[in-house]
Amino acid sequence: MSASTTAPMTASAEPHRASFFRQSGWLMVASIGGGILMYLVHLLAKKIPPGQYGNFGAFLTVAMVLPTIPLQMVMAQQTTRALANDHQRQLSGVLRMMVGVTFLVWLIGAVIVLVAQNTILERMKLGEAAGLYVALPVVLLSLWQPIFWGVLQGQQNILWLGWSMLGNGVGRLFVAALAVLVLHLYATGMVAGVLVGLVLSFLIAVWHTRNVWRLPSESFDWRGLLRQIVPLILGFLGFQILFTADTLFVKAYFPQVQADFYLSAGTMSRALMWLVLPLATVMFPRLVHSAARSEKTNLMGLVLVGTAVLSTVGAASLSLLGPFIVGIIYNQSYVAVAAAILPWYAFAMVPLAVGNVLLNNLLARPVIPRLFPPMVLLVAIGYMVALTQFHGTLVAVLQILGVCNALFLGVCAWFTWGPGQKK
Repeated sequence: MSASTTAPMTASAEPHRASFFRQSGWLMVASIGGGILMYLVHLLAKKIPPGQYGNFGAFLTVAMVLPTIPLQMVMAQQTTRALANDHQRQLSGVLRMMVGVTFLVWLIGAVIVLVAQNTILERMKLGEAAGLYVALPVVLLSLWQPIFWGVLQGQQNILWLGWSMLGNGVGRLFVAALAVLVLHLYATGMVAGVLVGLVLSFLIAVWHTRNVWRLPSESFDWRGLLRQIVPLILGFLGFQILFTADTLFVKAYFPQVQADFYLSAGTMSRALMWLVLPLATVMFPRLVHSAARSEKTNLMGLVLVGTAVLSTVGAASLSLLGPFIVGIIYNQSYVAVAAAILPWYAFAMVPLAVGNVLLNNLLARPVIPRLFPPMVLLVAIGYMVALTQFHGTLVAVLQILGVCNALFLGVCAWFTWGPGQKK
């Protein structure tokens, strides 16, 4: 709901607001804590040969560009609606269907990767196939994890969603450090750390959603389900492309050393999203629940202001302090490039973060503007096309990212407040 059309917050709504900030606070702690643990893996860049860090970044980005955000938000929406309407057995059927479909898609993709592995290794400058083999189960769990995270999110079980995030970071750091420092497996070992972290996180999420997947499933309206989830898939897929795709393009178009520099700046800049994404994560199921019960809320306005302030302050801080942090975590050869590109990268994240709040608000509505999801995806496709044509320097790549993120924010703002839009 738009803040301009909602009723004022009353005293009876204070517990609702308090629980929102309590859940958001915990998820922010878990997100930042898990993010720090996963970021500490990048300290190992000093212990591996040049180019190996870029290889790890390429494997990591493949997992990042999977449609994990759309999968999580679809399941969050379906879980919230099922609980609001007492359709838990239908939700069990949807959950099993999502797991089965993603497994079939992964199986087909895995066969293609194994057949074309030589071409992939050469094109992405990876050098060895071992990391590719470890990355295959990483991809599968990266598809399954958000499905169960979405159920936790929709149940507003933010406590165990947060612990699952922390488990991901703990497993990744411990195994990656062991693999690099003791076994000298370098990029492959770091990917193995990602796999173990995902396994731990996945098991936590699966166990705490057992009240859903243990239920006997009931049939559900396939056409109705598609009408509900297709807009979410298109909209959140567009957001995820803007959030993650740049690293793959840099890996493909730039030398390995420059890709390493870029990955270091990108990892730090995306950390800004760890700070603000929990607000929208907690907000989304609450908006879906309110819409299902025709309740009014001014939650979106609060989250929008908080996200704008936090992301802007964070970008300014990172622009000033980032080069010093890079010198500590990586080495001095990274500092000059980081100083040049970090401000561009950090401030490119600000419109993306603010636009994400509006995106969540629009896609939580019972009736989503028909043209909105395709417009978001069109911006993302235009972004990828632009990267194939204009990639002369790392700064040029980030300038394109900044412009396209601003366009994304503009599209979200238009469909939220523009003339003729339903509030």
